[in-house]
Amino acid sequence: MESYKTKGVCSSEIQFEITDNIIQKVVFINGCPGNALGVARLVKGLTLQEAISRLKGIDCRGRGTSCPDQLAKAFEAYLIK
Repeated sequence: MESYKTKGVCSSEIQFEITDNIIQKVVFINGCPGNALGVARLVKGLTLQEAISRLKGIDCRGRGTSCPDQLAKAFEAYLIK
């Protein structure tokens, strides 16, 4: 399982599994459990690029980022590894 340390949001880390560019599993550590679980289920089965295009740039209360945006950043970081 891959891991990404978040910045500027309530969740502290995102863990995820990718197989052949398809999202298999996402787990948010801390943060809002209901929203995190919802986002995790919605991206399951998507390609990384599709999830990034849907989530990137979502803002939470003027923070300049959000848990979905941090997930997009995690996927982008995974792609450039």
